[in-house]
Amino acid sequence: MGKQYSEISEKHRGFIEQQKIFFVASATADSRINVSPKGMDSFKVVDKNRVVWLNATGSGNETSAHVQQQPRMTIMFMAVEGNPLILRLYGRAKVIHKKDPQWDELLSLFPSIPATRQFFDVTIEMVQTSCGMAVPFYDYVEGREQLNVHNAKQGDAKINEYWQAKNQVSIDAIPSHIVSKNIG
Repeated sequence: MGKQYSEISEKHRGFIEQQKIFFVASATADSRINVSPKGMDSFKVVDKNRVVWLNATGSGNETSAHVQQQPRMTIMFMAVEGNPLILRLYGRAKVIHKKDPQWDELLSLFPSIPATRQFFDVTIEMVQTSCGMAVPFYDYVEGREQLNVHNAKQGDAKINEYWQAKNQVSIDAIPSHIVSKNIG
């Protein structure tokens, strides 16, 4: 049976900090639902009702487009080693771009990640845990560096071109504002 909490406890925080992967879900009222796996050192618990995650440049920009129209977001962690557990964070997210005043503060929370595209600052409204007893065991080998290597080779000019060509709208044609809020 799942349990619900109004905040992230120290026990929840410890569990979150041990995980190597998390999943983010978002949607507008009439868009496709997007679920994205995330990794790297890109997630921070700021306090009992606030988390921030760094979003590196990738193939799509669905979450950003969705959140700017409908700020709800679900973030899920699951134990693939040790005791079984699934932990979901339900909240309201804001997209923080380079031109926003909070950018430098949030950037200081993370290691340098090439082509950092935006941050998601999430106010947590509910934490839910459930058993996770059907989640299989997996062994963590190591993080993948391909995205960082690729993005570092591109450089700022090519990343900006990529944003213009591939990241300005979602697959449902919802604007992400990536260019207007990051370039220039």
